Order: sequence, then C-alpha cells, then structure tokens
Amino acid sequence: MPRIYLDNNATTPVLPEVFEAMRPYFDEHFGNASSIHSHGQEARAAVENARESAAAMLGCFASEIVFTSGGTEADNLALAGLTREGDHIITSTIEHHAVLHACKHLEEIGCQVTCVPLDERGMVDPDDVRRALRPNTRLISIMMANNETGVLQPVEEIGNIAAEAEVYFHTDAVQAAGKIPIDVKRIGCHALSISGHKMHAPQGVGALYVRKGTKLQPLFYGGRHERSRRAGTENVPGIVGLGKAGELAMSGFERGDHRKMEALRDRLEQGILGQVEDAGVNGGKTLRVPNTTNIYFDHIDGEAMVIALDLKGLAVSTGAACSSGATEPSHVLIAMGLTPDRARASIRFSLGKQNTKEDIDFALALVPETGARLREISPVHPRQPVNAV
Repeated sequence: MPRIYLDNNATTPVLPEVFEAMRPYFDEHFGNASSIHSHGQEARAAVENARESAAAMLGCFASEIVFTSGGTEADNLALAGLTREGDHIITSTIEHHAVLHACKHLEEIGCQVTCVPLDERGMVDPDDVRRALRPNTRLISIMMANNETGVLQPVEEIGNIAAEAEVYFHTDAVQAAGKIPIDVKRIGCHALSISGHKMHAPQGVGALYVRKGTKLQPLFYGGRHERSRRAGTENVPGIVGLGKAGELAMSGFERGDHRKMEALRDRLEQGILGQVEDAGVNGGKTLRVPNTTNIYFDHIDGEAMVIALDLKGLAVSTGAACSSGATEPSHVLIAMGLTPDRARASIRFSLGKQNTKEDIDFALALVPETGARLREISPVHPRQPVNAV
C-alpha cells in the first residue's frame, strides 16, 4: 500500500541533499567546533558556512544568527532574553504554545502580557497591537505564519508599529522559513525564530536571528558559544543540515518552486471542496504560506477522519491538541470564531518539497470517499449557525 505524507507542518523528511551534506560530520569530520586543532577547525568552518547560508536566507549578517536546538528554544530565548520583571509583552491568541506558554511563565515571574485577538480570516489587526501598547511595553511577539491555517500575519506593519514605539519585535517564522522569501530588514524585527525540521533539515536544530546591537540575556550558562548568546557544544551535523536546507530553499525560490507548491495545494483544496458538501477552508480568504490548507468537514469527527485516512495510507492531522487525556478544539480555530464542533471537524493538509501531483491525486481519491463513509456511520450532528471563514 502506498503511503503519502501530507503533514509537513508537523515535521518534514530530511531531503537527500541535506542528508548527504550532513553525513561527513557524523564520522569523518566529527570534531568539536570549539577545538583549535584541525578536527575542530573543520567543524568550525562547517558551522560558519551554515551560518552564512542561514543569514542569506533571512537577509541578515552571519553574526546575527544564533543556532539553537529548534524553534521552541529560539522562541523562549527571544522572549526571556529580551524582557525582565515588570515589562509588558504583546502577543496574539494564535501563537504556537512555545510562545504562549513562555509568556505565561513570564507572567508568573512578574511580566504583564496582552494577547490581541484576530478576525475571522485568522489575522491580527495591527491597530489592535498599537492600541495594546503601554508605557512599559518592551516586546511585541507575533508569528509570521500560523502553523494550523498557514495564514500570513501583517508582520511588516507590526514591525513599523514596534519601531515607532521603540520596543522590541520578535516573530516566530518557524512555519514560514523555507516556504516564502524572508527579509528581516523589511520586517523590521529584532528577533526571528526558525526550525530545521519544518524546512527539510533534521529535528533538533534551529536558529534565532538577533539584530546587531540587540541585548539578549542567555537562557543557558556555560561556554562562550554563539558569541555568549547560547552556551553548549554546537550540533555540527544538524547545523550543516539547516544551512543546506536554507540553500535549497533559496534556489527553489529562484525557480519558482513555492508557486508550484501553491498550485498543488490549490488543486487539492479545490478538488476536495468540489466533491464534499458542507466543507470549507479555514483562513482561505487571505494570504497563506503556499503549502497549507485547513479544511472543515461539518458533521465529521476530525480525529476519526485522520485515523481512517491513515489506515488507507494518507497522513494528515487535525487542529486538535490533547491535554490531560482530553481532546480540546484548536485554540487557533476557536480564536477565529469557529464553534467547537467545526474546529474538531477541521483537517490540516500540509505539503512538502517531496510531494507530487500523484500524491495530490491519491488524496483526492481518498478524502471525499472517506468523508462520505464517516458521515454515513456517524450520528448526524444538529446543524448550528457557524462562522464560515
């Protein structure tokens, strides 16, 4: 049975070119990048080459890149590293839990946090950010692309607001990096997070862009790695993989690969909507990253559909998260105004560089049929007024 993977926002497969670039640093070039002998200098050169590649992808200086263990650490380093007790932080209701839970912790140790809402399209209104400013506001943290809907946030406008107010601006770009071109200067951010495993590099590596001159308090204490901004021996193979993935992303943009991916995504989306009644796209009325669609299937349990599709060889995901053994509807979809039933009936399809037209055909042959069968065997949910987005 063929197995097709359309859950690339959860994690992506390591591309063959990335794996081959990493391979020598597991055995032949195994040195510690802080060592001064030849083994260490080989590793150091690889790290710095990868730093240059990551910087080119983001439009910044290599010295502004801090390698981390992933997006969660990068988010935490930005939030904790740019604030102190008594500061006010502005974020949004749709952030990844790496940001929301970090903000909750900062509240517990004396910071104040404001979560601005979003509209039915899944977008933050920059005016809400402006209105949330206080005299003690120190940091604004708004994501670039939502991990569940793919909706792109108005980060350039928010960057302008931060500049006018003379406060720090961080954006979680984990779901944007490698999918769309990024220019930190145009965004106007002081910090930006990325994660390797969302862009076909390995799990366990990420990076934080920190604008030159920005004072960042480290999370870890130890050696003077990463210009004393992130202590700990560098993950050389992972960093090499991240750098190579960045190079591949840049060459892909030049070829227009992101537009081809968007065409595949749209074909999947339109094919499903053309065959399935009582279905629609969450966040489909605004700009999104090219690989993501989040579709609701009214009167169907989303988790049941994920399981049924997986048994037939198609991997997708719901927007639901499990907490203490109970399935809760997605906080993102609820914030957009969906009812809990519709939020639980939503499925995320996310493409990667490895996906083909044949993969989309496979999905289109399964999803409508599976949805129809689940509606036949499931109790009919009472129809309620719901917000279509």
